[in-house]
Amino acid sequence: MEAKSTIGIAEKPYACSLCGRGYSRLSGLTNHERSHTREKPGKRGKESSDSLEPEIRRGVHAKESLFTCPVCEKEFIHFSTLLRHRRIHTDDRGFECPDCEKSYKSPSALREHQRIHAGYSPFGCPQCGKRFRGSSSLLQHQRVHNGERPFTCPTCGKGFANSSNLLKHQRVHSQERPFPCPGCGKRYKSSGDLMSHQRVHTDERPFRCSQCGAGFRRSSQLTVHQHTHTGVRPFTCPACGKGFTRSSNLWRHQRVHN
Repeated sequence: MEAKSTIGIAEKPYACSLCGRGYSRLSGLTNHERSHTREKPGKRGKESSDSLEPEIRRGVHAKESLFTCPVCEKEFIHFSTLLRHRRIHTDDRGFECPDCEKSYKSPSALREHQRIHAGYSPFGCPQCGKRFRGSSSLLQHQRVHNGERPFTCPTCGKGFANSSNLLKHQRVHSQERPFPCPGCGKRYKSSGDLMSHQRVHTDERPFRCSQCGAGFRRSSQLTVHQHTHTGVRPFTCPACGKGFTRSSNLWRHQRVHN
């Protein structure tokens, strides 16, 4: 069972960042990505049009050749891609890992997770060498180097490198904290924040520095700490070339130029 799962993971390591479809060859992914820019939506299946929410139907017909998300206004060439995208705004997690029963919103996210069990991280960042289990994760990571933040909060205008961080940020405005700690009752905006908080109760510090042995509750804290040993400043301002150890410091610095 485990061997079969590992083979399935390695077969399609190249995932489309727009729709999540996986491919075994980079050329296959490249050819597929053209479908997002060349094909028009054409026929719209009867099976979906009648069951759409009214606001989605308005988004679909708002532009002749684009399907628009009514929540974040992101546009898609294919209606099926819009439906997959909509899951990021909900808690729908219909794809379960057979090894640990953790659930995900898309098959590509599940495949990326399964690489944890296989120890497979085929995508390396050319700037800092950090490795990732999915091409979409690498793409999101590269935004911390170039400062790109394409997902903007409609309330305050703050930008984010990925849609999940935007969704988490929007809970600051709505005061929504759907993840309570069973130990103390404190509530959090995301399951990841809750997991990190629970380590306060257990004093668990699973992320250890290989050079000095310092322990951290988050992998991101360890990454930032390691820069003190290497002197690396991987986040560079594209306007003036100044380097930073944290992407948040780069983002604040860029306001100087704006």
